[in-house]
Amino acid sequence: MEAHRLTELDSGVRVVTEAVPSVRSAALGFWIGTGSAAEADDEAGLSHLLEHLLFRGSERFGSTEIDQIFDGMGAELNAGTGKETTSVYSRVLDRHLPRALEVMSDMIWRPAFEQADTEREVVLEEIAMYEDDPQDKVFDVLGEAIFGDHPLGRAIIGRAEVVASTPLERIRGFHRARYVPSNVVVAAAGSVDHDALVEAVTRWTPAERGGAQEAGAGPPEPRTRVRFERKDTEQYHVCVGTPGIARDDERRFALRVLDNVIGGTSSSRLFQEVRERRGLAYSVYSFTSQYAHAGQFGIYLGTRGDNLAAALDVMGAELVRLRAESATAAELERSKENVKGRLVLSLESTTARMNRLGASILTDVPLLSVDELIARIDAVTAADLAELAGELLDTTRMSAAGIGPDDELFRSALGPVSSSLAAAA
Repeated sequence: MEAHRLTELDSGVRVVTEAVPSVRSAALGFWIGTGSAAEADDEAGLSHLLEHLLFRGSERFGSTEIDQIFDGMGAELNAGTGKETTSVYSRVLDRHLPRALEVMSDMIWRPAFEQADTEREVVLEEIAMYEDDPQDKVFDVLGEAIFGDHPLGRAIIGRAEVVASTPLERIRGFHRARYVPSNVVVAAAGSVDHDALVEAVTRWTPAERGGAQEAGAGPPEPRTRVRFERKDTEQYHVCVGTPGIARDDERRFALRVLDNVIGGTSSSRLFQEVRERRGLAYSVYSFTSQYAHAGQFGIYLGTRGDNLAAALDVMGAELVRLRAESATAAELERSKENVKGRLVLSLESTTARMNRLGASILTDVPLLSVDELIARIDAVTAADLAELAGELLDTTRMSAAGIGPDDELFRSALGPVSSSLAAAA
């Protein structure tokens, strides 16, 4: 079940599949190598807007017709934009896979850009909704603190002024430059015949055309910053973090294990100390992101103003302790088993398998088998975690982001997390 097949067409499109004989469904995805990190300042949000416009009809299929076709198949059709990739994906019964591929291909390669102004309004409403959600927005505020003016520091959703004012012809040019066959991967997992899919993709894909993915801005220059946005909220939403490791860094397996020990599970140190023992927060956890030339490690905490100083005091103490005391044998074993369990359980989903195929091939990350992944996780040692913690949990390199009612209260509470941040504040 784990064997995948990969074919590169003459046009440059790569087709990758993984057959799962025990299911009657197939997950299908188009993965495009463009996202917010490849946008110039005056393009911030065009990848996301373009993703929306793909659903507004193509040369052969109207917007309502697309909805009716997938509803009639009992299928799901969705899309997502990230920092470095855009994906359009569906999950259908195997007998509907050719039709789904036909329609999705026309959406990807030949969008009609109909009702563009209406869709701009939809995206502007999405941006307004995002601005009203501090628990979501604080992560982008942290990205700005860590990456500064680099495109990785911008919100994927984009800027309202760009979405509202970019001429349609420029959006068309943005599509022509990035949605080229050599920058697209078609991935499928489930009840799928590789050769038949390759033949169908060849039929619906245009020959390679002019245009190429714009080069990214290069690696960001890490700095320590504090960012705060005032909003009348009941809680303070706080993120602290540092630059992390890139997606091809061999330490990424150790990072997954370390993340669990710090705050990625309910038995992690931060969850136990902040929530379970002291009741200082409902939500507290650590998180990681990996990109082509950089990464990010962070911790999120949501708490009332009365508890903010105490919660950050505990967080700071735990960061210091994690650098001084490596994971215990029990923590290491529990974390590794958790990572392996979640990995294997997730791959019972054909959509998860398709996502793994598409993302790995598009970003040139080695597509390891499940057995190989488990072996890499099993090989992680306490010394590996200690070395990585020493780099990522250096409190002199921590940046911080907050959203809440009182700037001064937030900044005064940062001292236990990082003396350098307190000085910067």
